[in-house]
Order: sequence, then C-alpha cells, then structure tokens
Amino acid sequence: MKKIAVFSLGPWCVGMCLFALSFSSCTSPVPQPSKDQGTGTTSTSQVLRDVEILAADSMGGRLPNTPGHAKAQKYLVQRFKEVGIQPFGQSFEQLFQFTSRATKEQVQGVNLIGKIAGKSDKAIVITAHYDHVGTRNGKIYNGADDDASGVGALLAIATYYKTHQPQHTLIFAAFDAEEQGLAGSKAFVEKLPVAKENVLLNVNMDMLSISSANELYASGGFHYPWLKEMLDQVQVPAGLTLLQGHDRPEQGPNDWTLQSDHGSFHRQQIPFVYFGVEDHPHYHQETDEFKNIHQPFYLKAVETVLRAVQLFDQKLPL
Repeated sequence: MKKIAVFSLGPWCVGMCLFALSFSSCTSPVPQPSKDQGTGTTSTSQVLRDVEILAADSMGGRLPNTPGHAKAQKYLVQRFKEVGIQPFGQSFEQLFQFTSRATKEQVQGVNLIGKIAGKSDKAIVITAHYDHVGTRNGKIYNGADDDASGVGALLAIATYYKTHQPQHTLIFAAFDAEEQGLAGSKAFVEKLPVAKENVLLNVNMDMLSISSANELYASGGFHYPWLKEMLDQVQVPAGLTLLQGHDRPEQGPNDWTLQSDHGSFHRQQIPFVYFGVEDHPHYHQETDEFKNIHQPFYLKAVETVLRAVQLFDQKLPL
C-alpha cells in the first residue's frame, strides 16, 4: 500500500453487534477463531481475532509463495465458508502468474473470490489484499494494518450479509500480490467472474486501523462525482471523522488513485471508493503488529465501511 503520517487511540465503538456470528471448528495447523466468553457467538472479538491471526508471526509476513502465505490462504478459505461466501464454481481460488519484485522470477499468485447473491445480478465488488512483504533480515513484517485490517473488515461485512440479503450481488475478493504491483487485482479485472457491465462499483479497503486523528478517508469522488453525495450520507459512528480526498492528480504522491487495488478497477473504467488511513510510523515496518493497531478506531472504521456498503446497495441501480 501507499501514503503520509499519523498515530493514537479513540473511544470504544458500541454498534458492532452487527458482526455477531456463529462459527464452526477449524482444522490444525490453521489458527482457530475464538468465542466470546460465555456465548456461542463472536462479535467485535471476531473481527479483531481475524486481524490478530493474519498478522501473527506464524504467517511469516504473508509474502506470496511462502509457507506462511499458504497458511493465510487456508485460514481465509475456512473463514469465507463460515461467513457464508459462496465460490464461483468449485473453488474460491483464482490462480494467476506475476513477476516477483525481489527475484524477478515468475510466481503463482492466488486470489480468493466468492459472492453473496443479491436480488439483482448487478454487482458491488468488495476488496482487500491479504499478502504483505514477508520476512526481511530475520525480521517479520506482519502487516496488521496493511492489510490484515482490510481483510478483517471484508469478513465482517460478509458476516452481516449472511443474514441480510443484499439488493445487489456482493463479490468478495481477497487479493494476492498487491505489494507486487497490484498483480492480483489486475488479474481479477482481466478475468471478471461476471459481465463487466454488471460491475457497478469497487469498494476497496487497505489500512483501516491506525489513526491518531481518528480520521478515515474515502477516495474516489473526484473521479466519480456522483459518489460524493452518497458518501456525505454515510452515518459515521461518534468519534470518527470520514473525510473525502487523496484522489486529485495535483496531489502527486498524496493522490491515492492508483496506489492500491482499486487502481486496477479505475484503469478499467469501473468506479471505486477506497477507504484507508494516512501513513503512520508503522507503515511497512516490523512494528505493524496487532498490538499496535488502534482497536476502538478500527472497529468504528469497519462499521463506517459497512454503513457505506449498505447505502451503496440501497442507492445504486438494479
């Protein structure tokens, strides 16, 4: 991922019972989601647990084509099934080839793609990337914010729609190789699982969990002005500020238009909204660990994105 600098903690988010779900037991060696004490469900604890597991040392920094990356894939396939995401065909896996930035060799990437069917075939594609940069000089770069936080939000949104059928079909994509030049999302848009004319919007999430100012950005309205009014209607939890911006060409490196997976959609003239925070001291550092995310802010950010998806599902044409 991209971007500028920030850091700290905000008050607790109360509306997250939205994400309550039952879970089935897992198979070792993949880590298991944990239950809330005294209940058979998980709620805020589950979205945090997903981030904690994906950012664990056992995942080795989730560099493509490594054992830790394969473990993350296995965990996510299990979670896709638990939250009610259905595959296109027989498998969630979309295989593709890309050139490793480190070795310059051809490497196989694996996107994880599924859907929750709506009342219409018109689709909203909800995305986050599950790869990160791996281990460097013996230090594990766990990528809790970048982008385990986005994947946790993706799973939480799917959890909500497991019991609330959407108007539009929701496609959920956990992309591989974002850190390798958006390779996974490029492969996805080149081989969409539905007709391109049915894809109305991409909602991309990359870095949602660390902001000293309690600010979440939504980018895309400059390129697609009709989105500005919709984003202004999103009901934001108290204590979080949703800002629009970081999408104008004159901003140079602070223009995020092509800096994460939504850029692949934009290049194909598919509208996007990107949700993320400004850069912070942990960005692409070994300190991007679960213990350093701002949990109250993160839960509010997840709720904000869910509310935005609900609004898009209500307002976009069928």
